[in-house]
This record gives sequence, C-alpha cells and structure tokens, in this order.
Amino acid sequence: MPKPEHIAFIMDGNGRWATARGLPRTAGHRSGVEALRRTVRAVGDLGIRWMTVYAFSSENWSRPPTEVSDLMGLLKMFIRRDLAELHQNGVRVRVIGERKGLKPDIRMLLEEAEALTADNVSMNLVIAFNYGARDEIARAAAKIARMAAEGEISSGQVTAETFGAFLDTAGMPDPDLIVRTGGDQRLSNFLLWQAAYAEFSFLDCFWPDFSQGHLADVVAAFERRDRRFGGIPARDVAS
Repeated sequence: MPKPEHIAFIMDGNGRWATARGLPRTAGHRSGVEALRRTVRAVGDLGIRWMTVYAFSSENWSRPPTEVSDLMGLLKMFIRRDLAELHQNGVRVRVIGERKGLKPDIRMLLEEAEALTADNVSMNLVIAFNYGARDEIARAAAKIARMAAEGEISSGQVTAETFGAFLDTAGMPDPDLIVRTGGDQRLSNFLLWQAAYAEFSFLDCFWPDFSQGHLADVVAAFERRDRRFGGIPARDVAS
C-alpha cells in the first residue's frame, strides 16, 4: 500500500508530559509546539501532501483562563515565527473551525497565514482551531437548510458527496490515517465525518516526545494494512 496522502494528528499529552517532569502545563504546550515543527518537516520529507493538526478544540475554551491565554500566545508565536519558513518551503496553510466570535487579532493572524500561502503547492498544513466536528456538521446542515428555504437547493440534491462540500474541509481529501498521542483511544470530536474510513494509530507517548521515528513507524504500519472501504480484498473476489 502506498503512503497516506493525508495524516491527521490529535496532539495529546502536553500537560501530562509537563506534570510528569514537575513543570507547569505551559512548558508542555511549548514543547508541543517544538514537536509540531519537527513533525511538519518530517511529514513533508516523506512526500505526504496533507497534514491536519487538532490545535484547539471548541471545548478547550473551558480550560483555565491562564492556560487558554498561553495557548493563544503559542499560536501567535508559531505563526509569526514559522510562517515565513512554511511559505518558503511551499507549504499552504488552511484553517478549519468556527471563526465567528474569535478575537480580531487571532482571526486576522489566521487569515494572514492563509492569504500569504494560498498559492503554495508542495504541502498543505491544515490547522483545526476552535474546531469541533459536531459544530462543523451542524453549521453545514444549517447552511443547507437556509439554502433550501430560499429555493437554492432541493432535498434530492443533498447526498453524502454534496454534504461534504458544505463542511470546513470542502475540497480536501479525507484523512487516510489519524494519529493520537497520549494513550487515549478516542476522536474527541475531531473530523467525525471525514474519519469514516480512516486508519487509526494510538500511541502511548505524549505529543512533546513524538519523533521522526514514531512517524516512520505509524506510516509503515499504515502501509501494511488492508484498506477495504466496506468491500472485500481483491484476492477473495478472485477466489
């Protein structure tokens, strides 16, 4: 099997990584940003064209205000510090998630990253920010309902394919592989629609420890899997 076209990451375990070392949670998030930098480069080196990261969920706002503030600061730092390098390396940045209600400085920063890199073609880095899959699906359904009320679309035109065009990920390939660090085995409201036929790799290591070796291992494991998409293997059809 070829390498995945699209890998998505649930970058879990920053806080626990820090706690295990007697450090504040903010130190874990900062180390997590370093792991993100390494992973973007490593994914690009493998020739994988799409990478999505669960940077900040719509539920993360319930965390302590000081931690939320620090996470916002890290997002700003990552974009301001790394955007030039990403752009130079031909990386296109795309942001998914609800932007309504975001502070103007955060929203402008996300839009700046998208606008600067819009024409890049070597790799796509998708940042799921203020993202929740149920919210994404509900927003898509609401848009279809408004269009139906205005006579712009009929119920017969709503299929799985057309519905996907109303999601934040419209025009993107579904993830072939979803990797979660930190030991938990759940999606946590991430890409629920798009993950219908994704392969999964759940790792015990915390995100700050995720390395190029871990990436090589999950890609190699993916290549050994038999993806049937609801069908049966070709060898069984032949027999």
